[in-house]
Amino acid sequence: MSYDNACKYLAEQYPTEFVRWLLGVKVQKIEVLKTELTLEPIRADSVTFLQAANQILHIEFQTLAISNPPLNFRMLDYSVRLKRQYRCPVTQVLIFLQETNNEVAFTEEYRDETTIHHYRVVRLWEQDSELFLTNSALLPLASLTRTNSPQSLLAQVAEQVAKISDREKRQNIVGCVEILAGLRFEKDLIRQLLREDIMRESVIYQDIVQKEAFKLISRMLRRRFGDLDTSLVEQVRNLSAEELENLAEALLDFSQVADLVAWLNQQEQA
Repeated sequence: MSYDNACKYLAEQYPTEFVRWLLGVKVQKIEVLKTELTLEPIRADSVTFLQAANQILHIEFQTLAISNPPLNFRMLDYSVRLKRQYRCPVTQVLIFLQETNNEVAFTEEYRDETTIHHYRVVRLWEQDSELFLTNSALLPLASLTRTNSPQSLLAQVAEQVAKISDREKRQNIVGCVEILAGLRFEKDLIRQLLREDIMRESVIYQDIVQKEAFKLISRMLRRRFGDLDTSLVEQVRNLSAEELENLAEALLDFSQVADLVAWLNQQEQA
């Protein structure tokens, strides 16, 4: 889901702000951990690990309360694996983006006959919007916070976006705003308040477009040629959204895998 990309981008691009928000401390040096946990690897786009001093902050964003295995057990599993690998304290925060009455969103522990494990849950719809509106790194989350007038809140978000002076930062923040606001608002309303040209120039927007284009091209190639060599798949994955669009057109003239190989080699030499 695209919200995964947006949340992960924000937490890893602005780790200091997320540590300050969730831990209440200001830390100068924070490392984003790119980790595969031992045993069976755990991969999830919406999970971020930040190491601040001798502590790890594990942030997980969720829209759905249903998970297999259950979320509370997953939090225990992450904690044990992180402690085993890094040998330091772990603070875990599970952030629910979309309002729900499911009891999982109100559960902050895993418990069985022999084990009790605690973690924090943040329900964005209960959070005061002021903190998010005044911090550009958290601004994309603001549209999901507590309000008596959701449309007015989205308008406030748009006003704050417009105040970001750095163009590149504004582009990327507005891209995340569009994605996350989509969990609460209709696209037409979002685009009325946010400039579409700026959204389309954002890194996160382009990343999503590229990933969607790759999924489509992968299906087309598989249908035409069957399973491809892994190295060829990776070459296609590394193409830009524009190059993938060109490949979709060129594919109409391909009769064998060798045509794809020749086309990819031509792109590398261009």
